[in-house]
Amino acid sequence: MKLSVAIPQSALSDESLKIDKTRKISVLARACAIFKVDTIYIYQEGSNKSDGGLMAMILKYLETPQFLRRRLFPKMNDLKFAGVLHPLKIPSHITPVNSKKIKTGDIREGIVVSIKGKKFVDVGINQLVQYYGSTSTGKRVTVRFKEGYPKLSIKDIDKSEVPTYWGYSVKERANLFSVLSEWKGNIILTSRKGKPISTEQLIKYAKSDEPTLVVFGSPEKGIHEIIGGRMNKVQNAKSLNFFPNQATETVRLEEALLGTLAIINAQS
Repeated sequence: MKLSVAIPQSALSDESLKIDKTRKISVLARACAIFKVDTIYIYQEGSNKSDGGLMAMILKYLETPQFLRRRLFPKMNDLKFAGVLHPLKIPSHITPVNSKKIKTGDIREGIVVSIKGKKFVDVGINQLVQYYGSTSTGKRVTVRFKEGYPKLSIKDIDKSEVPTYWGYSVKERANLFSVLSEWKGNIILTSRKGKPISTEQLIKYAKSDEPTLVVFGSPEKGIHEIIGGRMNKVQNAKSLNFFPNQATETVRLEEALLGTLAIINAQS
């Protein structure tokens, strides 16, 4: 099952300090990586618009392999507390290795650099690899080795061509309705007002060829309140309750994300 999630930037509103917001985003990123989320949509909801930018920046930073971060992320205030972030340790974050260990078919993330008018890719080994693709200098690229050591020739590939989970992408949207309107596939609206999730429903999603978007509400408003009267315009959506017997007044986003994705994963 190809999973994506939609979360509100107001999910950080219950944290007042940036270090606590940073820690919360780290938990969200780990949950998405554990359950192989393809895309994280951050939608605007609430008054604090800066939280959306903070969330997007840290999510992108965490998904980026460590050896590329210094080149792709200059020093900035949003990453002030990057030291408290837990690494994702996903397959694309392969520890840099000696070039002699590179084999034909190996896949790496890298960054395009220019030296004396020629393009190369830094893939985290102890030498640069010449690059003939169209990606511009300073940009991140996914490459597959056509030949291993000592020739080390590479070609561009799309993330969809990688046979294993390779990380999530992050997209920001103006509101939840815009996310739902553009989505092509199944939609799960997580809500206390929804029908309790059943094994039959989970199996149906697991067998579907369509991608599935799992949508979460904010600390202040549920999905039905956020969308309002436009709910009937949302296609292929089901409102489901993954915590039908909760004893707490609310379920925090990081708890809802982990719990919901774990339940879905059990049948996928």
